Order: sequence, then C-alpha cells, then structure tokens
Amino acid sequence: MTVSRVLLDGKVRWVTSRADNVAILPVSLAELLALHLDDARAAIESASDLIDPGQLSVLAPVDEQEVWGAGVTYRRSRDGRAEEATDASIYDRVYEAHRPEVFFKSIASKVVADGEAVGIRADSDWNVPEPELGLVINSRAEIFGYVVGNDMSSRSIEGDNPLYLPQAKVYDRSCALGPSIVPVWDAGAAAKAISVSILRGGLEVFAGTTTTDLIARPLTELVEWLFLAMSFPTGVVLLTGTGIVPEKDFTLERDDTVTITIDGVGTLANPVAIVGAAQPEVPGR
Repeated sequence: MTVSRVLLDGKVRWVTSRADNVAILPVSLAELLALHLDDARAAIESASDLIDPGQLSVLAPVDEQEVWGAGVTYRRSRDGRAEEATDASIYDRVYEAHRPEVFFKSIASKVVADGEAVGIRADSDWNVPEPELGLVINSRAEIFGYVVGNDMSSRSIEGDNPLYLPQAKVYDRSCALGPSIVPVWDAGAAAKAISVSILRGGLEVFAGTTTTDLIARPLTELVEWLFLAMSFPTGVVLLTGTGIVPEKDFTLERDDTVTITIDGVGTLANPVAIVGAAQPEVPGR
C-alpha cells in the first residue's frame, strides 16, 4: 500500500494505492497525521472511491509538513564529514554523543518530487546527494510511514566551517522526497537496503549501497529527540542520515541523474540542475 499526493483533474488530492486499485482519500496527509496511528490506518483502509491511475500526476508527498534531518548517524557519514572538515573531531563527538545532530531541512512547498530536478549550488564546487530513509511521523511522535529521501549537500561549504551547515543543506531544490509514502504497517520495522546510482551521459559514474541497520541510533530515539522541545500538529518528515558518501574526488554535475532505491519503500529519480549564483566578490577579502 502507498499514500500519494497527486494532481487529478487540476486539483491536488491524496490517494491510496494497492496493486491496481487507486482510491481517493477523503482527508489530507496533514489530517491523517493529526490522528492516532490506528485511526489513520482505518481512514486509509476505508477509502473506496476508485479512480483510473492513468489520470494522475504524482507530486511530492507532503502538504503542511516540515522536513528535518538527522546528521552523522552512520559511521560512513562520520568518516565522510571528517574527510571534508577543517576540524574533523566535532563529527567524532557528534557520532558518539548522547544528543544527536538534528537540523531543519525544508518547508513542504520547496520539496522536490520524483522526476523533478534537484539542485547543486553554483557557489560550491563539491556537491553530493545523500540517499536517506525518511520517517513520516504523526503529531503524537508515532512513525506513520516511510519515504525515500535525498538530502542534497554542498560538502565544500560545510567543510569550510561547520557553522555553514544551513547554507550547505538548505537552498532551492535541496530536498527531494517520493514518489509515495509506504505506511509502517505495510513496510514493517525490519532493516531496509538503500542503494544509489548516478548517471552522467547515460553512463554510471557512481553507485553505492547501505542498510538502515547500520544507523547508530534506534529510529525511535531520533524521533524522540526531534519532538523533545517542538510540536508538529500536522506531522513532520525526518530524514535519518546517509550511509553512502562518495569519495573525495566525486562531485555532481549539471544533467546528472540521481536514482535512489529503498527496498520496500520505492525509487526516487531526479535530474540535477545548478541553482543560485557564484560567490560575490568582497573587497579586501
């Protein structure tokens, strides 16, 4: 079963799909995530207004939800950050610390859908995708479902100074989610394999794999920290970190295609575009 945000006859709707049956949901994702998990499941499974899936155009699967990220949750991520950083010790400390790194990533309206272009910053010469399992969480801090995520990152900017993290992580087209949400009762809680392939001119220039059982913290612990001092009445998406980090000599280029697959969740594919402008000249610096 999947839950998707779609364009149907010029209107944005939420639908549920199982096998060849697609039904319109009478509620939005925000309304589903305001409910207890059992009530949300009942609302989804009661959908019976079947439609032709050929009429649909799939949109990013968020409506009112913020997207947040958890950083340095895999050992490979810690090592990758150490490769780029002027002070590598802070990433060791975060990886081992009681408190995880949690940061804001995107508002719903800026999330890129499957098939749309993700961005690399024009003022960065070292840019990578970050394939991640996204947790779709309801207002009661219950995991409602899973989604494929791409937390685009400018490694050169964060590497210059960790305080530049918001600029390295938050910019136009920096967050992609999709194509749909798989409810937790269908996907289960077992570890999930994650893979990424990057094509350039039709040829694969990078590929990598990992699995979510390599995340250093339980997923429920990451959720608990996110909700510790914040509330999300319409739910939230939490990206859980990446275990796939290309080597230092790799950077994304315009017109590359990034394809991320998470077993049991789906496949998210996006071309790459350049966003923003080059660094401004600052007199005297």
